[in-house]
Amino acid sequence: MPSEEKANKLLQLGIELAKAGEVDEALKLFGEALDIVPGNPVVNYNCGLAQQQAGSIEAAVIAYRAAIKVLPEFTEARINLSYALKLLWGFSEAAGSCRESDSTDAQVNRTSTAKDNIANANTFSLSQDGFLQNVQTALERMSELSAVAQDATKSDKDRSNYAVEFSQLQNYISDIGAKKYNGTILFASSGQVVTIDSDAAMFTMNAVDLTSSTVTSGLANIYNSSSSAIYNTTSSASALSNIQTAIQNLADMRANAGANIQRLNMTEQQLSVTMENLAAASSRIKDVNVAEESTNFARQNILVQTGAAMLARANVFPQSALRLLG
Repeated sequence: MPSEEKANKLLQLGIELAKAGEVDEALKLFGEALDIVPGNPVVNYNCGLAQQQAGSIEAAVIAYRAAIKVLPEFTEARINLSYALKLLWGFSEAAGSCRESDSTDAQVNRTSTAKDNIANANTFSLSQDGFLQNVQTALERMSELSAVAQDATKSDKDRSNYAVEFSQLQNYISDIGAKKYNGTILFASSGQVVTIDSDAAMFTMNAVDLTSSTVTSGLANIYNSSSSAIYNTTSSASALSNIQTAIQNLADMRANAGANIQRLNMTEQQLSVTMENLAAASSRIKDVNVAEESTNFARQNILVQTGAAMLARANVFPQSALRLLG
């Protein structure tokens, strides 16, 4: 059997298999035909059709180009090459959009996590300020007791009675110094570090150290009975002086806590705006423009119908082309 005739039979059988949906078997036969008649444009053209049918757009483009290289006037091959390239470029653009969308979505998720971290840190600071307000109330009452204990008309028995309440308030302030928020000490010597954006930038909050023994900044002297007591007028005067200093120190602590709260509130608002903008950007990438896509659908529907007509013609073309080449 002449080689051209064998190649023609392999081509015809491959075309029938492709029509039946057995694309892999058809491609094998087309490959055998190309081994017999290398570079044959008709075989390459049908190979491109089969590859496109299988979804291998890049392989289809290669096959169509091989057919056109040998037979430049091969109109059907040029039409299908154009369509395959459009599909290929469309897939590349979609893949790029998906990567961009995924990156944006990941940033949205990280920003949301940072916002949650800030909300927790804000609650932490609000807890600090809440306790400090109670300490303020306790210190005010302790200052009253210190002042009344200095009254010359009061006996030591009276002062002893005042001292019972004074001592309980001291214990109350001391207990607050050891309070925790979700296992974290509220009043530590160093401020907590908080993640404030999607890139894990850090913000160190101002420290609020209620238990510091430094006279000019802490409150330890207040709840220490050896340095603050109201058993007599002398000790009451000393206690009042300590309390006045402590009230000023407490005001500084509340200022630090308030500054933390304000900074965290502003940062949380900033992240909310960032998340809205990122979500809008992701939406522009992923969401469908219905009007535009409806127009594209109508246009593509016409192209598909035209392509179907071309493919119908193409099924008649191979035998004629082989006879001309033979």
